[in-house]
Amino acid sequence: MEIKVLGPGCAKCSEAEKIMRTAVEEAGITATIDKISDFQEIAKHGVFSTPAVVIDGQIKCVGKVPSKAEALAWLKK
Repeated sequence: MEIKVLGPGCAKCSEAEKIMRTAVEEAGITATIDKISDFQEIAKHGVFSTPAVVIDGQIKCVGKVPSKAEALAWLKK
């Protein structure tokens, strides 16, 4: 599983990354988590509001920090 957390590095973006890392650990799955802060790369995903979470190419969350429950639900699908 490939997870990307998109954002310039603000506090909310860092929190989103932390939640995704915690959720992956709790779910007991293997995943790579990349933090993408390059605006051109973020725009390639069609995202213009951060933070955003992309899992295996699918945008799961834009413009807000996901809850841990949301993140766990995404990982179990």
